[in-house]
Order: sequence, then C-alpha cells, then structure tokens
Amino acid sequence: MDIERFRVKPGHPVDLSQWPPDDTAGFVGDKEQAEPLIKDLTARLEALQELLYAEGKHRLLIVLQAMDTGGKDGVIRHVFEGVNPQGVKVAAFKVPTPLELAHDYLWRVHQEVPAKGEIVIFNRSHYEDVLVVRVHNLVPPQVWKRRYAQINDFERMLAEEGTTILKFFLHISKDEQKKRLQERLDNPTKQWKFRAGDVAERKYWDDYMAAYTDALSKTSTEWAPWYVIPADRKWYRNLVIGHIVVKTLEDLKMSYPPPEDDLTKVVIE
Repeated sequence: MDIERFRVKPGHPVDLSQWPPDDTAGFVGDKEQAEPLIKDLTARLEALQELLYAEGKHRLLIVLQAMDTGGKDGVIRHVFEGVNPQGVKVAAFKVPTPLELAHDYLWRVHQEVPAKGEIVIFNRSHYEDVLVVRVHNLVPPQVWKRRYAQINDFERMLAEEGTTILKFFLHISKDEQKKRLQERLDNPTKQWKFRAGDVAERKYWDDYMAAYTDALSKTSTEWAPWYVIPADRKWYRNLVIGHIVVKTLEDLKMSYPPPEDDLTKVVIE
C-alpha cells in the first residue's frame, strides 16, 4: 500500500472534496479479505511496540482527530489490540477544566506527551483549539489564527527532542455520520454514547470542514505530518492506519538492548 497517497504534503493546500471518505484505493478486495491483513499488522505492531519499550530510546505520539462518530475509539480498540498497556497510553482531551483554562492551551497537552519507550495516543488533541474554538467563536479570530504557528513550533520541539509524530484525520462523510448516529440511537447497548449535542453539531458541518481544511493545510509538516484517512469503511480505516504506524516504527531501525549482566555463566538449576 502506498501510504504517501494519504499524506498531506507540507505547504500544499487541502481540498477535502478531493479526498473521498469511502475511498479504498490501493486495496483490491473487501472487508473479509482485509481482515487477515489487519491481524498481521496487529501482530507486527505488538512486536514493534515491545521493541520500542525495551529499547527505550524513541517516543511515538499519535494524534486522532475526527468529526463525531468518526472512529477514534474504534482505531484505538482495533489497531492497537494486543499492545502492552505498560507502554501505551491514551489521553482524551475533553472540555478544559478551570485549572487548565487558567494556563495556556498547550499546558495540559504537554503533560501527556510520550516518554522514551512510550506510545501515546491523543483522542482529540490540541487541535480542538483551532477547531471547536473557531467554529463556536470561543476566542477571537486573531487568537486562533496565530495558534497554527504555535502548534507547529510546539510539535517541532517535540520532534527535535526525539518524538515521532503521526496525525490522522479520520475523514467520514456527513451521510455516514448520520447512519452511525442513528445506529447509536436505535441500539440500547450504544445509547450511552449518544448525545443530543452531537446532532446539534451537525448544523456546523461546513464550518468544521473549513476549520479542518485550514488546520490540515497549515500544520502538516515534515516533522509532524497529517494523514487524511478515508473512514466511511471502518476496516479500510484500520488497514491504512495499521500500515502507516507499522511502517513508521520499522523505519526507526530499533534493536533490543544488550542484557545488563553477563549471561554466559548463568545456570538455572
């Protein structure tokens, strides 16, 4: 699979109408044929994550952004199935607390970035501060407009300190979102995930698409690239993200550290 087709090239404006949410390009087959490939990627990721943790040199930050029902939880649940929770953490960024609001908007984010040997997954992220705050006019335009450069500088600092950054926009269509919201509403086991506010947010769909377009265009960099992932088909979403994460970890050329002690004379009786 050519993962570069999903990457937003730095300095290139994004037109989301040119990124079909139901695209399955690069794969000839369906969900049934993709499942063994996804399982293989999951197994490879499990081994690579253990190697990352053992070597203790690299850090991996994964940012997941999407409209409501876009599949962030599904990616975490399926792509990272089997990884050791000792070395993988999920940070979910919700409405800021009074303490968080008393600091700059990146304060709470910086506390959650990965340490050496860790993978940290952001379920939503600092990008809410150029998305939600823009759509709902929570801060003046002159405030959120300067945040693109601030975010780029923040991510550059993380990268220069040894963090590999992958950012995924899970791109679903408005029709697919309607279908998924209806499924939550109709299924008693999923109603706990349904919020009336999700329906209200649909009224701002075009505003969110404009905000995402700017965020993707202005903050996809060599050190922290954005990938636009077609997410109408959950299996294809997982397949693509699995490929990108595995390829990124393999490219780190990691190796297991030598044992601390000389094991040649160890005898277990």
